[in-house]
Amino acid sequence: MSDTTWRDPRRFLWPAALLVPTLPFQGLALARGGHEWGWWLTPAVVFGLIPLVDLLIGDDRANPPDEAVAALQADRYYRVLTYLYLPLQYGALVACCAVWAGGGLSPFGAAGLVLSVGIVNGIAINTAHELGHKRERLERRLSKIALAPTGYGHFHVEHNRGHHVRVATPEDPASARLGEGFWTFLPRTVLGSLRSAWRLESARFRLRGRSPWTWRNDVLNAWAITAVLFAALTAWFGPGVLPLLALQAAVGFGLLEVVNYLEHYGLARPRTAAGRYAKVDPRHSWNSDRVVTNVFLFQLQRHSDHHAHPLRRYQVLRSFDASPQLPAGYATMIVVALLPPLWRRIMDRRVMHHYGDDLGAANVHPRAMARLRRRFPLRASGAAG
Repeated sequence: MSDTTWRDPRRFLWPAALLVPTLPFQGLALARGGHEWGWWLTPAVVFGLIPLVDLLIGDDRANPPDEAVAALQADRYYRVLTYLYLPLQYGALVACCAVWAGGGLSPFGAAGLVLSVGIVNGIAINTAHELGHKRERLERRLSKIALAPTGYGHFHVEHNRGHHVRVATPEDPASARLGEGFWTFLPRTVLGSLRSAWRLESARFRLRGRSPWTWRNDVLNAWAITAVLFAALTAWFGPGVLPLLALQAAVGFGLLEVVNYLEHYGLARPRTAAGRYAKVDPRHSWNSDRVVTNVFLFQLQRHSDHHAHPLRRYQVLRSFDASPQLPAGYATMIVVALLPPLWRRIMDRRVMHHYGDDLGAANVHPRAMARLRRRFPLRASGAAG
């Protein structure tokens, strides 16, 4: 099969990823029509409708042929779609700020509004993730702009230079451990990732004999974009908009971190004979081939290939038989992760099956070891814990 005959069957599905940042506008139209429940349209679609359609359509594990990859990577159509998310994202943010500043929202409507704009900006972190891994300067700059509404600009540094190096090891604050509930993981990853980002940037400047306190510091200049954005919105709509900005930012980066939680839960890279961690391979990320969520998330669920080849664009990411598979798409598993007893009931057995019931081969939370030992054996051959 040649790249002149093969055509991407999802080519005209990818624009569906731009639906999410339009949902607050649709919610606004419903609210103005007297339907305040319209502010809950965004969470209802993302965590209700999309999982349902995912379940009905199922999986697609097909990969593009190798000979078509170069042409797909070079096709600007795919990257333009990621660019288009940003004006829709910022438009939704401004519209929601205007509604908030106008007052008249009930607690029910206000909660829906916060969740709506927070979800849009949380999913924008995924767009920033796609852009931030590329070599093109424009895409890397757009990545920081997409991160600004959540105040999570340090992700640009920590994810690329921290997480990708330490993934699936106990040293990585963004890799959840077996037996670690999401609400325990959340403060560890938020604080750990922030500290790691600052250390990485500080080390970069100190190697050059320079102070990290400079506008060239990618942590500081990313945070500066957030400061300017929030100051502009406050000047425009008044200080009353600040609670909305703070709450939606927390929802947004919380959504990122719950995705981090499920992407590598319990997975561990073994140490080599030299004492180093083995190279990242498809076994070290949880994947899902659910079609709908993959379209809406620019194929983030093919996470194993992303870690093995960070520069590959979303349209050419591959599914691997060796990758452990989640029982559902990310939209469903995010909800499950928020309920730790249900999550453990579903996922702990899957982690152990992946490691042949060898508890010592998994990345285990220290405080969960005793409980897990009662269920699973600890073999001398185990790799990490």
